[in-house]
Amino acid sequence: MRDKIKTVGNLIDKASVAFIASIDEDGFPNMKAMLVPRIRQDIKTFYFTTNTSSMRVRQYLKNDKASIYFYDKRFFRGVMLVGNMEVFTDKDSKELIWREGDEMYYPKGVTDEDYAVLRFTAFKGRYYRNFSSEDFNIE
Repeated sequence: MRDKIKTVGNLIDKASVAFIASIDEDGFPNMKAMLVPRIRQDIKTFYFTTNTSSMRVRQYLKNDKASIYFYDKRFFRGVMLVGNMEVFTDKDSKELIWREGDEMYYPKGVTDEDYAVLRFTAFKGRYYRNFSSEDFNIE
């Protein structure tokens, strides 16, 4: 892969769903489909919305190890990013990714106590295409 930021970034930008993984109390991975990230900073940092009351938030607060996965169904390509997930409930973080219409999920608006922000920071990845995989580091 000549330009990992461009190649992986293009795949992520075309994805209609993201998969996030957390670790449960027994040490097993748990995977969930999510809306795509609200903000993507290169291929290192991603911001997602979620419910503060969710199982995922509880798991990330106990163990911040995480991975996210994006795929391109048409060309059978995918990328897994490995890193850490942080949970934010402060007003500034919530306002950063709030969008009109989010009231459907968080009726009390940006200050809804059941509205949280997940920030994923990647340090390595694995890109799959053409029946082969390539590992890469993220600086």
